[in-house]
Amino acid sequence: MTTAKPQLSLYNTLTRSKVLFVPEDANNVRLYACGPTVYDFAHIGNGRAAIVFDLLFRVLRHTYGADHVTYVRNITDVDDKINARALRDHPDLPLNAAIRKVTETTAAQYQKDTAALGCLEPTIQPRATENIDEMQKLIGSLLQRGHAYEAGGEVLFAVDSMPDYGQLSGRNLEDNLAGARVAVETHKRNPADFVLWKLSSAEEPGWDSPWGRGRPGWHIECSAMSERYLGETFDIHGGGLDLIFPHHENEIAQSRCAHGSHAMANVWMHNGFLQVEGQKMSKSLGNFFTIHDLLETEAFGGRKWPGEVLRLAMLMTHYREPIDFSQRRLEEAVNLLEKWERAAADAEPATEVSPDLVERLADDLDTSGAIARIHALIMDEGRAADGLALAGLMGITVKRDVQVDGAVATQVSARLAALNAKDFAEADRIRNDLAAQGIALMDYKDETGARQTKWEVKR
Repeated sequence: MTTAKPQLSLYNTLTRSKVLFVPEDANNVRLYACGPTVYDFAHIGNGRAAIVFDLLFRVLRHTYGADHVTYVRNITDVDDKINARALRDHPDLPLNAAIRKVTETTAAQYQKDTAALGCLEPTIQPRATENIDEMQKLIGSLLQRGHAYEAGGEVLFAVDSMPDYGQLSGRNLEDNLAGARVAVETHKRNPADFVLWKLSSAEEPGWDSPWGRGRPGWHIECSAMSERYLGETFDIHGGGLDLIFPHHENEIAQSRCAHGSHAMANVWMHNGFLQVEGQKMSKSLGNFFTIHDLLETEAFGGRKWPGEVLRLAMLMTHYREPIDFSQRRLEEAVNLLEKWERAAADAEPATEVSPDLVERLADDLDTSGAIARIHALIMDEGRAADGLALAGLMGITVKRDVQVDGAVATQVSARLAALNAKDFAEADRIRNDLAAQGIALMDYKDETGARQTKWEVKR
């Protein structure tokens, strides 16, 4: 007899309550999360969002079946920040070529970084520039329905055309107007109106449209991409707290008004803010760190931090709570993983995760409760396999049995030969391969002055 999986409960920002999650179609569960704007390497706050919604993706797949869940995470590759970065970094290239170089490099780094954090690839990762037709169609519908207008070379959304604008953020139209500077943009009918399409100069990237050569506003991009791949209404939309207003509020306005629908997404989920050592992360304070910084340099705490350590440290705090990202927290994650590795050295993960073990995750992704359960199981010799299986469901890697054998010795010898031949690229390649296996190398010279290498198993 098959035991029923626990029912998911999720906190819905729109209703400000925890709700029993019921998908519109259990055979086609649909999740959308806002992805990166690819003008710079992703910082650790971006990393938290990637981990949170990867975990949700994993739990949905476990509950409904991997073939019945679609996860869309977009890539914003048209944006004024991208244009500025392209001009700054590649002034010798034509603008379109410079933009392409920036976006390709940054998007590739994002994929590498999130993979290192244990994130699965989303089902679909659409690029904004590949969905311009969908954006123009949506804008056309808004104009036709009287929710948008042309002014000052732009197409703008008319917020006062939507009576219940502001439900997600809890901000009514009067609140939005109170602090607005009307004189700044006099072509707007209402200071809270936002851009759907703006004209491009000859030097800026642009696409032909019924309103002139131009480019989309930020908010319309996600509305168009989510509709194309998930439908006019779908199950869950996610992102960071900072996106609630104006980005997600404006997505809802665009999508609902374009289709006359009651909802864009049925559940809205948002992860909490991240601080570094008790302070807001900022470049001016010198505490701004990218995922790449943490993985590949010794910029934070004087050491590199493996992806599984970063992931566990993030998941030790509930996703809706603010997180203080600190060296102490990372060291706690290192120590916990090492305890698990020693205790489960001879265990193989269970082939399935018992339904009762998923109860904490099913309760609005209670990761701290799930981690406590993993610890109790792994430290119980008879249940270590179950603990490893639950850790695996959460995307947490517990390295149990790294073998330093003849194959590793052969690689070390090949690296020494490369160093002696001054083939440093090959030597670095071998070192990186061994590092990926958890093998750290230490070079030294013996009493004769000959180059030697010793190694040890590390996290």
